[in-house]
Formats: sequence, C-alpha cells, structure tokens
Amino acid sequence: MTTTAAVSHDQKMGACLKYGLLLVFVVPCFCQNEWPVPYRRFPSRPQFNSYCQAGVVPFCPTGKASNTMPQFHDFDTIEVYALKAPVFEFKFGDLLGKFHIMHDAIGFKNVDTGFSYTLEWYELVELFNCTFAHTLQNDSMIWCNQGAACIYDGIDTKHWIENGTFVKVADITGDVFNKFADWVEWDNNTAIYYETWTVWDKPDGKMWFDSFDCASFVLRAFQKLADVGAKFNQSVHLNYTRINLYSDQPVYLGNETVVKADQSLYKNITDFYKKFQSHQSYQDLLTHLVEAYIEVFDQQQFYFFYNFEYWFLPMKSPFIKLTYLEVPLPKPNSTLYYRNKHF
Repeated sequence: MTTTAAVSHDQKMGACLKYGLLLVFVVPCFCQNEWPVPYRRFPSRPQFNSYCQAGVVPFCPTGKASNTMPQFHDFDTIEVYALKAPVFEFKFGDLLGKFHIMHDAIGFKNVDTGFSYTLEWYELVELFNCTFAHTLQNDSMIWCNQGAACIYDGIDTKHWIENGTFVKVADITGDVFNKFADWVEWDNNTAIYYETWTVWDKPDGKMWFDSFDCASFVLRAFQKLADVGAKFNQSVHLNYTRINLYSDQPVYLGNETVVKADQSLYKNITDFYKKFQSHQSYQDLLTHLVEAYIEVFDQQQFYFFYNFEYWFLPMKSPFIKLTYLEVPLPKPNSTLYYRNKHF
C-alpha cells in the first residue's frame, strides 16, 4: 500500500512539474488570478460540426426556430413554473431520480391567452457525447460540446409531476417576459458550450470551475427575471444537481494549438479521452473504465477542457461527488445569488 501511494504521489508531482514548466516556457504571460475561471462568451454561435450526432434523442425536435421567442402583450399575466425530472427518464424511468440526477427547465403559462411554453437549455448531442472529447482514428480529437436553449409549445405536466417537480414560482407581466425573452436570445447566441463538471479544491471549498448546464441556465434565467421585475415566491424551495470533481489548484496547459505542439502531452490527453468513448464494444468499455479509474483515483490525474482550453487537474479525495443542494430563489436587488459555496 505504501509503495502504491508513493508511486501515485510521484507521478502526480512529476506531472505537475512538467505542466508547470510548460506554463513557464510556452505561455509565460498566463496567470490565473480569478477563481472560478469565468465562463467565456462568444460573439456568435459557430456552425455545428456535422460529425457530432445526437444518438437516441435529437435536440429540440418540436422546438421553435432559432431566435424566435414568444412575445406577449405588456399587461398579460404569465405564470412561471420550475420544472424538474430525472435525467434519461425516457429510458430509465425514475432510476436516476433516486440518485437526485435531475434535469431542470422552466414553464410559462399565459393566463390571458391560455398558451403555455416550456424552456430548456441542454446539450445538442446528449450528455455523454458532450462531456468527453471524441477521439478519431488519426488520434486527433473533436469536441461535440455545444449547448443551447429550446422553447416549445405546451407544458407536459404529467411528465414533470410524475417523478419530479412542477411548482409555480412567480407571476410576471407580459412586459417582464418580453424583456426576459430578449435576454434568452442573447444568452443563447453567446453561451455556446455545455460543461458537465464543477471543480473544487474540497467540498464546500474554493471553486476552480463552474458547471454550465441545464440547472445553471435555470438559475441565471431566474436571476434575469428578477433583474427585470419578477418577484419570486420565497416559500418555494428548490434543489439542484451538481457533478463535482475535486483537485489541487489546476495547471493551465493551453489551447489546442499549444497542446498539439507538445506531442507527448497531446498523446496523454487523447489517451485519457479514449477511455470515455460512447461508441465502443462492451468489453472495450469495461477495460477502458478500469483504466480510467486507475488514472483518476490511483494516479490522481484528470485532463479538463474549459473555454476551449486544456487544464491538468491534480485529483484528490473525494475525487468525484454528486450533490443535490438547495439554492434560494432570487430576492429583489440580489445578484449572482447562485454563486455561493453550495452552488
């Protein structure tokens, strides 16, 4: 046991030293002074890579055309609902709900017209496909990690009530909704990629990277609604899912151009992601999952991709943990209420 621990520690320190030298000699001007690393917004959404395919469920199959949010009369009354259901409910029923692995969305009902809408934000090609890079036969990598908003007619109340949550959180005017709708289009065109992981130094400790997923969309959407005039029912209590990684301070490796310039480093990254390919035989999947377990838990290393740049995570206990913690609804004049130590 002592020998194994020592080897793992040496490997970990050696990797940190190597990537520290890379940091000094390749990108000497880089210095990360702000944690968590801010999520990078983009001027516009890039064209979707045709290589990336959604597996079982296509993205937003009944949704409205891009950048076409509903518009209401200013004095209409709109009910706002928080919606939750287990991830992959269509395939596994309530199974993942028992582990608090939940998908979040928002419902809007126009009391005056009777029309209702569901607004979601999620990955374009399903969760596993966008969490890990796709490795190709030539040992290059493609990321299929775009996420986007989807709004469609109606609220499937049975779906949300049966295994999840369907609760009214606010009443707003049509004017408030229209201002919010403008924000949704801006957010959707500038926040273009999905991020599964939240990375911390320890539970309830310093956050290195924030996730960007369905839950974080609902949280920033609720905040925007509050900013433009919504008053939320503070008696409603809502929890949100996070999938957390734990590491010592991350080491910046660089963007794709930089890491490709170091053939050894690039091979280490591609070898890491080869273990997490969704399209492989059952036998290969089991083998690669065992190898991934050794790399993350024994060798204590994880290659992390954020803002289209690579980082090395010196992993440590508890390594990975799922949390389902309450985040209060926003109050008047509150800002960034969801960026507390629990979320």
